[in-house]
Amino acid sequence: MGSNPAPSTMKKNVDLSIIIVSYNTKKITESCINSVNRSLEKSKIIYEIVVADNASKDGSHELLTKMATEKANHLVYFQTGRNLGFGKGNNFAVRKSKGKYILLLNSDTIVLDRAIEKLFQYYIANEKIVKFVGAKLLNSDLTPQASAARFFTLPVVFATLLLKGDYYGLTRFSPNVECQVDWVSGACILTKRTVYDRLGGFDKDIFMYMEEVDLLYRAKKIGYRTYFFPNSQIIHLGSASSGGKTFPIIQVYRGFLYFYKKHYSFISLTALHLILKTKALIAYIIGRIKGDKYLIETYAKAFWIS
Repeated sequence: MGSNPAPSTMKKNVDLSIIIVSYNTKKITESCINSVNRSLEKSKIIYEIVVADNASKDGSHELLTKMATEKANHLVYFQTGRNLGFGKGNNFAVRKSKGKYILLLNSDTIVLDRAIEKLFQYYIANEKIVKFVGAKLLNSDLTPQASAARFFTLPVVFATLLLKGDYYGLTRFSPNVECQVDWVSGACILTKRTVYDRLGGFDKDIFMYMEEVDLLYRAKKIGYRTYFFPNSQIIHLGSASSGGKTFPIIQVYRGFLYFYKKHYSFISLTALHLILKTKALIAYIIGRIKGDKYLIETYAKAFWIS
């Protein structure tokens, strides 16, 4: 089920399609859409906001249907009919969109100032070199959130899971200057439609977590560069659709394994299994010592998966 495009996007070619996938995030999605429109209120960019809802049960359908009838929202709304996950949900919405350029934006984001316009103008000015670009993500208290990262080689996986690599900036980080990076957070990625289409979009077999890593890894293999642009700033609330703390950890484990089976050698995959099992065992033992049911149950599952 879908809505008709807002009148503002029917008469002219669409410059930018802002893609949002929602799943039981009614209020957050509404705030995100409103922040996008505030950010682009005085912009000359012809844009549409394309929302694909993964069969939410929280009243999102009724809200989005209503919002799509209001011209000022620039909203085109579609129901996927079932929970496609993040990657397939984005692919679905991109196919429904009309823009020459694509901004993949999480539903749990709040766009600040002219963040989208800044990111778009940067991309247009540098698109011969820049094929993907991410904004600087902030926590709700406006502190920097790690939103650029190195690819998950074995040392990076080890540092991520066993050395608090994010804390020390060894794995994920938040640069203060424009720079080329391996990958940026899927919460905010701007690219050109032709670039996205050439790569086939997100891997349809990844349900949630690791989609952007896989996409940008495949991009780098064919010479497409990814950049980070800190002058564009967006609040990212994080994990709004994850359904608790256990689910994302299990999905990260599955994501690591899938990524290595797809892109790395058998020897590297074997080493990855060892790292994942070590992390799970350490966390499980800590859970036993502390009597922490969450750690025990989560990392027992993680150990079994790895």
